[in-house]
Amino acid sequence: MAITAEMIKAIREKTGAGMSDCKKALTEAGDFDAAVDWLRKKGLAAAASKSSRVAADGLVGVASCGDNVAAIVEVNSETDFVAKNQKFQDFVAKVSALGAGLSGVTLETLLSSEIDGKSVKESLADLIAVIGENMVVRRVQALAVEKGVVATYAHSTVAPGMGKIGVLVALESPADTAVLAEFGKKLAMHIAASHPKYLTVSDVPASVVEHEKSILLEQIKDSDRPAAVLDKMVEGRIRKFYEDVVLNEQTYIMDNKKSVSTAVSDFAKEVGSPVSISAFVRFGLGDGIEKASVDFAKEVLSIAGA
Repeated sequence: MAITAEMIKAIREKTGAGMSDCKKALTEAGDFDAAVDWLRKKGLAAAASKSSRVAADGLVGVASCGDNVAAIVEVNSETDFVAKNQKFQDFVAKVSALGAGLSGVTLETLLSSEIDGKSVKESLADLIAVIGENMVVRRVQALAVEKGVVATYAHSTVAPGMGKIGVLVALESPADTAVLAEFGKKLAMHIAASHPKYLTVSDVPASVVEHEKSILLEQIKDSDRPAAVLDKMVEGRIRKFYEDVVLNEQTYIMDNKKSVSTAVSDFAKEVGSPVSISAFVRFGLGDGIEKASVDFAKEVLSIAGA
C-alpha cells in the first residue's frame, strides 16, 4: 500500500499519535482502521483521548545559551505529581534549552523543532502516552542582549532551572558578566516576588491608566472636597498604582529604602559602567488558566457507587 501524507495526517488527527508512529502504523497494519487499532494497542493513541482535560500544573523551565541569550518555557500537566516525574523534567529541560538556541523563537517554531529525532509536538504526544496525563507546551519567550547578560531564575524548584515561577531579566551593560549575572539574579528574584507588569511608566498603555483613573474618580465622586484636592488625590493614587505594577517604580525587595530604578543606578556606580534593564519576562505556572476544583472524597464515593 502506498502511504501518502494525507493518510498519515488523517491517522494523526484521529489518534493524536506522532507523525512517525502514524506512518509506522500504516506500514505495519496496511489500512486506516487497522492502523488506529495498532496505535491503540501500543498505547500511542492515548494522547487524543486526554486532550480535553485541563492542564494547569506542570513546570516553568528557564535555560541560557551563553551569557546573552535565554529562554523561558511553560509546560503544563493535569496534576502536580507529574512535575516530579523524571521523564517530564527531562522533557522540560530539553525544550527549554531548545528554545534558548532558536533565534526569534515562537511557540510554533518550538513545537516544530526536533528533540531526540522527533518534533517537540510528537515527543509530547509520546510522553502523554507514557505518563497518562494531558500535557501542553503552553508558551515560550526568549530575551537577548548585545552586551550584558540575560539572568535567569526559577522559584520553587524541583530540579535545576525549573519550578513554579520562572523569570528572565535582560541587563544591557559592558560590565563584567559574572558581576552582572549576580545582580541580575537578585532582580529576577524581586520580579518573581513582586510580579510587575511593565518595565517603565511609559510602557503602561494610556487605556490602562484612564481605566484606573475612572475607578479612582468613582470612589471619590461623592466627596465634598474641592476639585483641586480631588485631582491631587487621583494623582497620588495613580503614583501608587505605578509603584505596584511598574518594575522601575517598585520598592526593591533587597533594600526597601530604594526603588528598583535607584538600585540599578547605584549598582551602575559600583561597577563603573552604565547598566540598564532592557526587558524582563515572568511566567507563573498556570497564569490565567481556570482549573476546576476537585472534591476527592465525593469522587471516591461516586466511583464506589455511594
